[in-house]
Amino acid sequence: MKKKQMKQQILAAMSAGLISLGMVGSAGATLIGRLPVTPGGTDYQAYYDPSANLTWLADANAGAGSVFDNGFSPADGAMTWGNATDWVAGLSVGGIGGWRLANTDTSCSTTYNCTGSEMGNLFYNTLGNTAQPGPSEKTGPFSNARSAVFYWTATEYALNHGRVWYFNMHFGSQGLIYKSASGRAWAVHSGNVISVPEPSTVWLFGSGLIGLIGLARRQR
Repeated sequence: MKKKQMKQQILAAMSAGLISLGMVGSAGATLIGRLPVTPGGTDYQAYYDPSANLTWLADANAGAGSVFDNGFSPADGAMTWGNATDWVAGLSVGGIGGWRLANTDTSCSTTYNCTGSEMGNLFYNTLGNTAQPGPSEKTGPFSNARSAVFYWTATEYALNHGRVWYFNMHFGSQGLIYKSASGRAWAVHSGNVISVPEPSTVWLFGSGLIGLIGLARRQR
């Protein structure tokens, strides 16, 4: 009985440790919080997707209200493709640059379920959404993921550079549209923007587990 209770305590400690490290379970995969506004806090500015090795900005419409926003409302985040690429190129979050728009898998033969595209993988595999006609529109820990609009991607149409691929977060579809249209920009970063957790967090997590293991040995 004591062994069972100790096992439960260790599992609980591990779960608490994972939460402190910013791991957020979603319908499809686990996202890891990155770039907290407050050191050691959980107000994350980005989330890392280990399965795709990509870090997504937590605010899916962070360009809203910027000088690049040219929508009907000054804060709706709608901008041309040119403005979107300029905005993301100059973006710095937590002192980290190198952000970009998502890439698209143009070899996908259909407009839906294109999981080879970065936003398609996020929509279907990571967030666990389904395609038309009735998407559940799960957004996970992300804010302002506008379901009724499309998001720009970085991939231009090979046969006509006046057009570019987009992704629709409502239907889970991708397609082509002219660069002069108004879409939203969601910044993504290749790889893990923070390769290891903060030393203080690791120390607290590790010391807690060591203490539980020592207690288990003494009880034996």
